[in-house]
Amino acid sequence: MAEVITMPRLSDTMTEGKVAKWHKKVGDKVKEGDILAEIETDKAVQDFESEVEGTLLYIGVEEGSAAAVDLVLAIIGNEGEDISGLTGGAAAPAAGDSEEKKSEEESKTENESTSVEQTTAEVPAGVEVITMPRLSDTMTEGKVAKWHKNVGDTVKEGDLLAEIETDKAVQDFESEFNGILLKQGVEEGGAAPVDTVLAIIGPEGTDVSAVGATKAASSLSEKPAEQKPEAKTEEKSVAQTSSSSSTDRVAISPLAKKIAQEKGVDIHSVQGSGENGRIVKKDVENYQPSAKETASAPAASPAAAQVALSFVQGEDTETPNSQVRNIIAKRLAESKFSAPHYYLMVEINMDKAIDARKEINSLPDTKISFNDMIIKATAIALKKHPQVNSSWAGDQIIHRGNINVGVAVAIPDGLVVPVLKNTDQMSYTQISAAVKDMAGRAKSKGLKANEMEGSTFSISNLGMFGIETFTSIINQPNSAILSVGAIIEKPIVKNGQIVVGNIMKLSLACDHRVVDGATGAQFLQTLKTYLESPLTLLL
Repeated sequence: MAEVITMPRLSDTMTEGKVAKWHKKVGDKVKEGDILAEIETDKAVQDFESEVEGTLLYIGVEEGSAAAVDLVLAIIGNEGEDISGLTGGAAAPAAGDSEEKKSEEESKTENESTSVEQTTAEVPAGVEVITMPRLSDTMTEGKVAKWHKNVGDTVKEGDLLAEIETDKAVQDFESEFNGILLKQGVEEGGAAPVDTVLAIIGPEGTDVSAVGATKAASSLSEKPAEQKPEAKTEEKSVAQTSSSSSTDRVAISPLAKKIAQEKGVDIHSVQGSGENGRIVKKDVENYQPSAKETASAPAASPAAAQVALSFVQGEDTETPNSQVRNIIAKRLAESKFSAPHYYLMVEINMDKAIDARKEINSLPDTKISFNDMIIKATAIALKKHPQVNSSWAGDQIIHRGNINVGVAVAIPDGLVVPVLKNTDQMSYTQISAAVKDMAGRAKSKGLKANEMEGSTFSISNLGMFGIETFTSIINQPNSAILSVGAIIEKPIVKNGQIVVGNIMKLSLACDHRVVDGATGAQFLQTLKTYLESPLTLLL
């Protein structure tokens, strides 16, 4: 008997799914565990496996199309079985009908701008069309921060093609194919939606002018033909300026190269210690420039030039927004205007925490910060108050089974929130090492997308800047965020006497849909107890 397979709910916030790719066609045999399709949710693209065996008789959602959760995705049954009653009169298409339908779809999609599959018939033999990858679960478009290969260059599998800037980080994108780079679908500095043409690789001399023409990003119209001479001139000048610092002929790891760019180190002067003389991270970090290089260093400081802004009286200047900045603006606006924020504030006496930190740091090879102590205390407090470790999901509240604390880190482009997974199970030293590592890599754009996903609660600390108190915007889908101020010496009353105390102010922003006032207050009380009496963390 035929089985109706509906669009699955693959994430807690998913309301509809998009079929990114079908792995089976109508008429194909399907076994239990076979991958039927790749389903794109609101968070990621996931493989969807069949739980039944039989023949794929009907596909309810076309490749590239979306459907609401629980609508018919496919029907599997015995070959030749009548399924008209399950599809509302639409029987499984015969081979001839399938061909007719296919030709209809092809003619229909000629006027649309969607995915690469529409131009499959135009792709010459041996040519591979590479689309803008989805490098994070919330990514809708990517920006080409830098091309590492130019049109006409030979590309090998594993070669770095480009650096793609997502809504969360800049990531290296490697080629999965061998051949010649025949076309760049997105100019350096330009952006394009996910799944649109990024590049085309194939045999030298292949005409690919028609490939992807119908689906190219709207910014790539007829203009590129007019801009070609200018682009060539640009390429020439780039080639000239980078001839002395090109990394194409230098064996260097992507991370080492990024660190070198941040530090303004000429990689041609660095001696590699890796396999076959490859330059690795430690080579760049341990590199000491000669006196001659030091003298000329100020002339080559790309990192400083990127963030340096100078004030000119009477002259307005503009800085194009990075992809990260645009997404930060969008997400914070969505959070502020969709979640009803309210704020709770409390003062913490940090005298005992200061003594505890001194004692811990007196141990060999141990150095923790107050921020590490706050993160640890927060994680344990969240175990006592799971409602604060929850998320709003429309018609339900999701109580998270893990405590993953996101720590806000300032970068030149704005703010990123690397996540400490299972924070409650980490020691002070583990938290300290993880925060230092992630903060360092965040500033050098070395964080991976999955390291900034899955937070259940967030902390923002501006105490190191001397800020006594402030409020933050909730990092969705969290229901609360803790703002940490500076530790300030103040007169306090203790046992009827006025003495000097070390006071720190905490502010908790809550989503009133999830966290009621009393719940937020009880959470802060528990956190206050842990910080004012650090030994209670052991209970």
